[in-house]
Parts: sequence; structure tokens; C-alpha cells
Amino acid sequence: QVQLVESGGGLVQAGGSLRLSCAASGRPLSNYVMGWFREAPGREREFVAAILRNGYNTYYADSAKGRFTISRVNAKNTVNLQMNNLKFEDTAVYYCAAQRGGVVTRGNDYDYWGQGTQVTVSS
Repeated sequence: QVQLVESGGGLVQAGGSLRLSCAASGRPLSNYVMGWFREAPGREREFVAAILRNGYNTYYADSAKGRFTISRVNAKNTVNLQMNNLKFEDTAVYYCAAQRGGVVTRGNDYDYWGQGTQVTVSS
């Protein structure tokens, strides 16, 4: 059993930056692929970024490439998402998730989810 808690969301102007953090407890995060997903009003939950257990292999949605960076510090049981050059379209609730195995871009393959943190980008 893994518990995940996101933090760092807030209100920013377009072009600004935010750094989201995900704190885990229960089991070492080193056992899991970690991902970030988001859910905007009126839209289905979508993949944003993922990072493998080794902390070096990363995957990004096309909308996130070049702007977002996912990282992990297994010794601290934390996963981060640095978001730069934010756009109005990035407004959503962002979720941290942990996966034992599966397709890293597929939300249904993740086993544990946090409660989400709100990111609002003003135009």
C-alpha cells in the first residue's frame, strides 16, 4: 500500500512557473514507475509525464515536452514536476500516481493515486 500526497499547486500568470511535489509513504518509491496526470474541466484525465525506477528514463506528453520536467529522489520518497512557460490550457487538477508495471502513459495501469493539486493559469 502506497499513500501519495501532492503539493505545490496554485495560481500563476501565463508564462510563469510552478513546481509540484509528490510525497509518498507506506512503501519505497524505488519499486514503482511514477507518473503525473491532469484533469481539466470538461476533459478526461490525460497523461503528462512519467519517470522510470532508475530516475533517468522519462516520458512526456507532446503538450509537456520542452516545458515540463519530471524528476524523483528515491531516498526522500518524492517525485517532482517542474512546469515552466505555463499556458492557460495547463489549468487542471494534477495527480501523482505510482505503477508496479504496465504502459507508463496509460492511467488505468497505475495502482496508486494522490488526491490531486489545483493548478490555475491566468490568461
